[in-house]
Amino acid sequence: MAEVKTYAASHDFLLLQGSCFPTDLSYPYAPLLDLLRSCLASHSSALPIAEVEPLVQAFLPLLSDVGYLLPDAPPASTLPPLDPEQEKRRRFEALTQFLTSQAGKHPVLLVMEDLHWSDDTSLEFLHYLARRCSAHPLLLLLTYRSDEMHPSLRHFLAQLDRERLAQEHSLARLTRDEVEAMLRAIFALSRSAHLELTDPIYALTEGNPFFVEEVLTSLIAAGDIFYANDRWNRKPLGELQIPRSVQDAVQQRTDRLSKPARQILTLAAVAGRRFDFALLQELTHHGEQHLLQLIKEMIAAQLVVEESAEQFAFRHALTRQAIYADLLVRERKALHRTIADTMERLSISSPDAHLADLAYHFYEAGAWEKAVEYGQRAGEQAYRLFAPQAAIEQVARALDAARHAAIPSPASLYRLRGQVNETLGDFEQARLDYETTLQIAQKGGDRRAEWQALCDSGFLWTGRDYAQASAYYQKALALARDMDDPVTLAHSLNRLGNWHVNIEQPREALHYHQEALTLFQQAHDQQGLAETCDLLGMASTLGGDLVQGAAYSQQAVVLFRELDDRQGLASSLTLLAELGGIYQGETMVPAPISYAESLHFGEQALKVAHETGQRSAEAYTLLSLAHYLGPHGEYARALEMAQAGLALAEQIEHRQWITFGNWILGTLYLDLLVLPQARASLEHALALAHEVGSWNWIRIVSAFLAPVYLLQQDLALADSILTAALEPDAAMQTIGQRLVWAARADLALARHNPGQALDITDRLIASAANLSDERVIPRLWKLRGEALAALHRAEEAETLLRAAQEAARAQGLRPWLWRIYVALGKLYYVQRRREEAEEAFSTAETLIEELAANLSDEHLRTYFLSRATAMLPRKRPPTPGRAARQAYGGLTTREREVATLIAQGKSNREIAELLVVGNRTVEAHVSGILSKLGFTSRAQIAVWAHEKGLVPTRK
Repeated sequence: MAEVKTYAASHDFLLLQGSCFPTDLSYPYAPLLDLLRSCLASHSSALPIAEVEPLVQAFLPLLSDVGYLLPDAPPASTLPPLDPEQEKRRRFEALTQFLTSQAGKHPVLLVMEDLHWSDDTSLEFLHYLARRCSAHPLLLLLTYRSDEMHPSLRHFLAQLDRERLAQEHSLARLTRDEVEAMLRAIFALSRSAHLELTDPIYALTEGNPFFVEEVLTSLIAAGDIFYANDRWNRKPLGELQIPRSVQDAVQQRTDRLSKPARQILTLAAVAGRRFDFALLQELTHHGEQHLLQLIKEMIAAQLVVEESAEQFAFRHALTRQAIYADLLVRERKALHRTIADTMERLSISSPDAHLADLAYHFYEAGAWEKAVEYGQRAGEQAYRLFAPQAAIEQVARALDAARHAAIPSPASLYRLRGQVNETLGDFEQARLDYETTLQIAQKGGDRRAEWQALCDSGFLWTGRDYAQASAYYQKALALARDMDDPVTLAHSLNRLGNWHVNIEQPREALHYHQEALTLFQQAHDQQGLAETCDLLGMASTLGGDLVQGAAYSQQAVVLFRELDDRQGLASSLTLLAELGGIYQGETMVPAPISYAESLHFGEQALKVAHETGQRSAEAYTLLSLAHYLGPHGEYARALEMAQAGLALAEQIEHRQWITFGNWILGTLYLDLLVLPQARASLEHALALAHEVGSWNWIRIVSAFLAPVYLLQQDLALADSILTAALEPDAAMQTIGQRLVWAARADLALARHNPGQALDITDRLIASAANLSDERVIPRLWKLRGEALAALHRAEEAETLLRAAQEAARAQGLRPWLWRIYVALGKLYYVQRRREEAEEAFSTAETLIEELAANLSDEHLRTYFLSRATAMLPRKRPPTPGRAARQAYGGLTTREREVATLIAQGKSNREIAELLVVGNRTVEAHVSGILSKLGFTSRAQIAVWAHEKGLVPTRK
């Protein structure tokens, strides 16, 4: 390791180092804080404040000793609270940005030693950094002991290996010859010189390089090996004192200290793997200079190292353990109590900075009531920092302290452990903790805590058994009504309403949310109103009313902005971004939100989610934007966002968003006719939907998987999956139900049963919310038109397909537009209206080519073009007149004559006189030219005519 550091220093690397110690397993961010303290202490003067500020602010509650770097920063307690996941991601991003920015200036070597003692959160950050630093000159060098691996470290290493992010080099035990070579190098002995140290040192250390280093350091501390005249010297071999164990090695070093230094070392060993100068000074009442001299003595003996001006650490955790083990139990307890009391007194100004240390020292001192208090606070802090394993350990310590003190364990402790176990996915332990919380609350008559425990249990069961969840929610609702607390009742109503949404009962959900809304209005509770409007927006949308869903979401956005609730704001903005036209809304009237507005809402939501570190919200927004862009033909951006959203959802293991991500990718591939990938993604999404137990997702995914089977000519499988998704007599109300019925209409057409398809489509249209004569739903109008065409009702079919065409064009739904033109072309072809059919097919082909041009992936673009154009009939050789029209943008001979005269500067009257037609006829020709060429002025027509060579060139 020293060689690597030396090499890095000689090649202009920035060296950053952190270490882990035994107690770090329950101390969130410990090695990262170690690294930051060292870095800021060594380089703060050379770092621009703009680079340091976001980093220090992100970690300020845990790095109160470096707060002087930002004297104007607000206290940690005044910063807006974030949930544990957001706070963790904010810190991850801040530290990653800092490290990669440094790597932009010069290469960085980041060393993290003894990972076998690292906490889970720090391991998660290192994995996050490893993913993010691949494009930067930043080398991570991590060390651990293979014989002390815990499950979290094993999982971390497996992730690195699976993603090929690291190369592992196992440091095997040194052979006897290698130990001898090491000693010869240290003593500068030639290979021919006899060396009697090899056998005793090899027997003592068994070739462990760490122990070899410890033993040699001990010999140096004893003076048996010393450095003089620019080289290592040694006493005669017979005078060398060989320690029998590492414990002896540490004892050798401590014996060389003065008595005051040994006293300081003992206090430091009880204080922990790190110790503050201020704490030692308060404990010993030594003057600053005197204490510095004693610490220098400890550093010279290679027992401790300086980390910053205010903090020191034992060189190795083993050193601290050896010193600590020499104390009697009574001595330890007394010192722990002294340290705890002193630390508590010093922490008055920043009480949250040392919660874990205070919990540990009061517990080891046997001060049980204090241990319960600080253990719970430390557990809550760890949970907020999204360090669940640390939280579990702190709660276990607090509960054990409560048993020692023979005091009732607070219900809040069991609730905290239940929340942590739920986060860890331990359903059974979380259930038991919530049940215990409920029993304690009921026994103590704490109705508020009882209500909270019922809600917690209900929410836990939503991932397993909706019937069980309902039972708890109903009890919570009854209790809330009995408590006569309107706000508590409103929250309970919202919880039950959201449960009804999850089981696809939107009408019942709307009833509960409306009741909650009234209660929050009466209580003038703006936060409750905002949350309820957001829930009403989702319930209305899933219930098939996108217009009402948008109205509620817009109200929620206004309220969340007033409250500066950015988490709620991101949720409502994302829903608004989708409601203007999405795959899931193909059977409903879209909200009156323009393409530009939808993108604006989505980009705002993405910005808010990213800035606040809401990783779940960020994944949801990315997927929602892909969901909106796909139906509008923006395939390249949609695929990019879908893949990014899915990757993020998988990182945070959000099962619902993973389902969403696989569904949207499969749907995009279906739109692009890449059927193998569409089928794989959608089948995976369906499996996930069943695992989650969401009928919303089961029906939505099934409705898009069935068309894949239809295109693959597997009608039986399409029928099977639709039957499994929805009963034959089910309603047509929710998004999922309507999509499945629309897929059944497609299946009926494929089975040559247009009557059934027409019946289904008529019922879908009749049950659509907000429908009027002016509003057209392109997919349903296309379906009905195709059914009528198959029933030989051509005139009605043409009317519907033309209406679908205009609506799809107005709504910007280009993928539907080319399919509608194909349907129109087929209708014309059957009627022997060959020229109109060819024009419709030609327009469809143009649209396909435009959509393909949007794809950056050449293979995907070529595949889509070949599959889509294969759905068009083979082209007949065009007649000369037809060829001319194709060459000139579809203009007729007369229209080309008018364009030529416009280019020559003729007015409509002059053109009418030259062509011997009426003024209105010329106006109609000009209007037709503008429409076909997509122009808005005569000047554009003139330029086009010159470019096409229609205007004779003057000599």
